[in-house]
This record gives sequence, structure tokens and C-alpha cells, in this order.
Amino acid sequence: MSNDGQVSKSQGELTGAEILSQPGCWRDSCSSLQQKETLQDLAREFVGTEEWLFVGCGSSYYVAMSAAATMAELTGLRSRALPASELLLFPEQIRHGKKTAVVLISRSGRTSEVLRVAEQLARRGVATLGISCAPKQALETLVSKAIVLPAADEQSTVMTRSFTSMLLALQAFAARLGKADEFAQAQERLSAGAQSLLKTLPGRVRQFVDAHGFEDYVFLGQGVLYGIACESALKLTEMSISYAQSFHTLEFRHGPKSVVSEKTLIGVLLSESSYTEELAVLEEVKSLGGTTLAIANRSEERARTAADLTVELGFDGPETSRAPLYLLAGQLMGLYTGIAKGFDPDTPRHLSRVVVLDDRSR
Repeated sequence: MSNDGQVSKSQGELTGAEILSQPGCWRDSCSSLQQKETLQDLAREFVGTEEWLFVGCGSSYYVAMSAAATMAELTGLRSRALPASELLLFPEQIRHGKKTAVVLISRSGRTSEVLRVAEQLARRGVATLGISCAPKQALETLVSKAIVLPAADEQSTVMTRSFTSMLLALQAFAARLGKADEFAQAQERLSAGAQSLLKTLPGRVRQFVDAHGFEDYVFLGQGVLYGIACESALKLTEMSISYAQSFHTLEFRHGPKSVVSEKTLIGVLLSESSYTEELAVLEEVKSLGGTTLAIANRSEERARTAADLTVELGFDGPETSRAPLYLLAGQLMGLYTGIAKGFDPDTPRHLSRVVVLDDRSR
């Protein structure tokens, strides 16, 4: 109880609850998309699109990375991701003569750079799809079509369930366009997989964090998991004011591995399609004296031997459909590291829930 008689909120209380709420949030968001036939309508709207460009800022840019990788895999269409500022300053990134559609991602629907890109594209007649978690915001009025996931919005500053829910929705859209029925069916089971994983994962991650005093963090991933690696690193930076980096897994050998030490946690997101190559990097890091975290759908003895902490997802379904599950450990790592360092992950310093710039900066 505080001096003014109000009940005190513990550090990270909101963020922790929002991380744990993700299974239910995914279920509600998917159900809403199905009931409203949103995906069917969008598939009709964007039929004939030849190229997809996914755009966001910060965490939303990392959603864009993983969503673009999914779209390319499930549809075979050219797909890429850009920060909103890059498209704003260099609009020639959209090629003339191609039927390009742009996905604009903003949790709040009010991010200044994203709105300015939306205005720019509207003037050029480019088809756009907006996705956010806040209804009746500016982004909805500026795009051709919109997806809004109000159940995924957060009270805390950092993005957790909004990230995974927007990614889930964009992956579901890609599955609809690509007629990937097996992928869509796997998504329906994803919330149950997350619920099972979260029964023990928070306690294991907190125990691991409390047992170590890491100075730096690195997350490695390839393909759809590279965006997840970037977001995992950002969660450590935002919630615990820690220095964290992300790299493509095999690129880590080409210079960045000089940071390896027992005081630097190296998290490797192991895919199945490139498991052998990525496992070799994990083993190399361990041989250099690094402290390691391995996240895999299923691991075997070599991976467990090379990892100080192993997280197994144990989810059956297409590999790319599991992407949101890979992020849970990174979110929890950021939460518990921030608490251990005496910070409040709900309200990181210097940050706000949405970046709104003064119009004079145009």
C-alpha cells in the first residue's frame, strides 16, 4: 500500500499479464477474423497483386519482416519489408509498372511516419492494407482496407501481444492468399500450444535470469525467425535498458562473434529447415565460452549439450506457423531482466506507447 492509500502496482505487472494473455488473445483475434470473413474479403480486394511491401516502425517493422517472409513462402510472390522512414524518404522503393500492395503496420494506428507513408501512397494510387490494434484511428481512414485487432492492444508501453497478434493475422492473410489450408489449420491450434508452453516457461526463464548477470544480449535467427530475433533483442533493450543485438544466424561468424563471452547471452532460434547449419553456430558459440539459449521446436542431445537453457516448443504444424511461439522466451527474458535490474518494464524510460511527431518536422 502506498502512502496515499492506493494499492501499489508491482514492477512489470501489466507487461507480465499481457505476455501471459497471448493464447487467449490469439484465439479471440483469429475467431474475429473468421466470423467477419475479413480474410475472404481482403483476398478478393487484393487479387492480382504481384508484389507485397510490409512497412512499420520499431516492433511493427519486425512484424513486417516476419510477415513478408511468410507471404513469400506461402504465395510465391515477391515480398519485402522496409521501415516506414525508408519509404517516406526514398519513395522510389516502390517500382512503377508493378501491381504492388503495401501493408502498413501500427499498433496505435497513429504512428506519424506510418501515417505519412499512407498519405503519400494514397496520392500515388497505391493499394494499401492497414493493420492496428486501436479502432477508429487515422490509419483506418487512409488505407484501402484495414484489419483492427482491439483485443490485442496493451496498457503497458512495450508491444508484446500486439506484436504476435498482428503477425498471426498477417500470416493468416498470407495463408488465405496462398490457399495454404494446412497452415491455417495449424494456426487454429497455436493458442493451445502457447498455453502449454507458458505453464512452465515463465518460471524457467526467471530462474535463469536470476542465476546470471548478463552484460549484453544477442539473438540469432534466419528466414521468418530473423524478425523474431530482432524483436527479442528489442524486448531486452526496452524492458531492461540492456544492450542487445540481432543478426542472421550464419552471419554471426563474420565478425560479430567477437562479442562472445560468458557474460553475453547468445540466443539462437533454431529452425527445422536449417537446423544442422544453425546448430553448428550454437556449438561454435559454446566452444568459444559463450552462454547460450536455444529455442527449437524439438531439440536433440547435441543442442541440449550446447545450450545453457533450452526451450522446446513442441508444436506440430508447418514450420513458419510457429513463429509467434519463438518470441515468448525473449519477451519473458526482457521482463524478468528488467525487474532484476530494478526497472519497471511497464514504463521504460524515454519511451511512449506511440511516436507522434510534430508536423513541423515534415
